[in-house]
Amino acid sequence: MKIINTNHLTPEQKENILQLWNNEYPEKLAYKSIDGLESYLEKLNEVNHFLLVNDEENIHGWAITFVRDSETWFAIILSENLHGKGWGTKILNELKQNKNELNGWVIDHGNDKKINGEFYKSPLEFYMKNEFEVLPDIRLELEIMSAVKIKWKNN
Repeated sequence: MKIINTNHLTPEQKENILQLWNNEYPEKLAYKSIDGLESYLEKLNEVNHFLLVNDEENIHGWAITFVRDSETWFAIILSENLHGKGWGTKILNELKQNKNELNGWVIDHGNDKKINGEFYKSPLEFYMKNEFEVLPDIRLELEIMSAVKIKWKNN
C-alpha cells in the first residue's frame, strides 16, 4: 500500500471513492450517483486528495484537505478491513505534514447504520489518540448527520 497525493481525480478514482464512501459512511450520507459526490467536491476550495492504493492502484482509503471559512478542514474514509492496522494514522500524518491545523466533523454516536445494515462505529476515539481535541460545544446537527467538531493544531 502507498499514499498518492493529487489535486485532480480521474473519473475511475471518483467511482472508487464513491463506492468507498457509500460502503463506509452511514447510509444517510450515501450518494445515489457520482453526480452527488462531484457536486460535493466542486464546492470545496484548495483541495488536496490523498489516496491509499494497493499495487493494482485500487483505492482502499481516501482523505481530503480543503479550506472553508479560512480554516483547513479534512475528511478520511478507510476501508473497514484496514481499520486498526495503522493506515488511518499514516494518512493523518501525511495530512499533518503540510498543515498547521486540521478541522473535521466526527459522528460521535453509534446510532447510524451503513448500507450493509451494520452500525457505523464512531471514529472519535481514533482521532483523540491522534492528538485531536474535541470541541463539544461546536456541533453539526443536520437531518442526515449529528457530529462534533474536532481540531488538531501543530504545536
